[in-house]
Amino acid sequence: MRTLGFLLRKEFKQIFRNKSLLPMIFVAPIIQLLILPLAADYEVKDINISIVDHDHSTYSQQLISKVTASGYFQLADYGNSFKRALKLIESDKSDLILEIPQGFEKNLIRENKEKLFVAVNAINGVKAGLGGAYLAQIISTYNNDIRMRWLQQPKFNPMPQIEVTSSNWFNPHLNYRFFMVPGILAVLVTMVGAYMCGLNIVKEKEVGTIEQINVTPIKKYQFILAKLVPFWIIGIFIFSVGLFLVARWVYGIVPVGSLLLLYSYMSLYMVAVLGLGLLISTFSDTQQQAMSITFFFIIIFMLMSGLFTSIDSMPHWAYIIAKCNPVTYFIEVVRMIVLKGSSFSDIKYHFLVMVGFAIFLNGFAIMNYRKTS
Repeated sequence: MRTLGFLLRKEFKQIFRNKSLLPMIFVAPIIQLLILPLAADYEVKDINISIVDHDHSTYSQQLISKVTASGYFQLADYGNSFKRALKLIESDKSDLILEIPQGFEKNLIRENKEKLFVAVNAINGVKAGLGGAYLAQIISTYNNDIRMRWLQQPKFNPMPQIEVTSSNWFNPHLNYRFFMVPGILAVLVTMVGAYMCGLNIVKEKEVGTIEQINVTPIKKYQFILAKLVPFWIIGIFIFSVGLFLVARWVYGIVPVGSLLLLYSYMSLYMVAVLGLGLLISTFSDTQQQAMSITFFFIIIFMLMSGLFTSIDSMPHWAYIIAKCNPVTYFIEVVRMIVLKGSSFSDIKYHFLVMVGFAIFLNGFAIMNYRKTS
């Protein structure tokens, strides 16, 4: 233990002596946690719409007022030329076209029906889908309002009615940041653990000190623990700062579940992530190689972890890859404990999976390190 203590002291001095490394470890994750949840929002607003009104009637004006007052659309153009509206879409100044035909009000009153034409710029699939759905919902609501205005309501309604009320659990105000902040925090901790740990060990190879360490009486497990423990502590520190300072005081997210359970799982997860960094360092001879390999894995971990899209909606082959991703389980556990207040019985499967990841990654890294040292 005395030898390990000296090695840990040496590692902490080496980390805090590197002035360029400190901002990457402590400052960059906090800034990213402040900025990314504000940008990662699937609620699409300010959709530019061009309205071609051939009718200029009272009913058409009411429909236009409903569209512009919804808060989702910005009126980019209003006129009676479809060609001009189409040019705005081609120049990316408009996203949708709503064309109201001539005789819109007359046909609604006399024929009890009328057709509207909607053209959507589908280059951005997400924006097109949501914009079209928003507009269809507004038109449907407007249609129901007209029907209710025309229908003669009987004095007594003999028909039974079912009233549906909704209740939003765990995120009553549907604040998307409550969903994103725990996931982004989990990814940032992953980057610090895998990225910095791998670079630190590879740096020993580049400067040649690892050969000097190998000829000393220092045992292999002591050297590996001395490399992993500092970043294990730093990862927990960054997670705590993000959870209690940024998430709580900036976004108003207060953990509902047990902090002891959350930190227990987080500690186990850091062991697995540091094992990944150690494994990457055994395959790399330079810091540039380690950065490239780590970047490759981090991108896959981020995009296939359920951070932005649900893994249940992925193709079967992508779903299997996501289930082999340790970040998937950590993001899910953080969201379950912080937002839902889940107990150990709810995440015991996640514990077993993470134990498997920790044993596999660290065991493979130690075996591979023995071969190359």
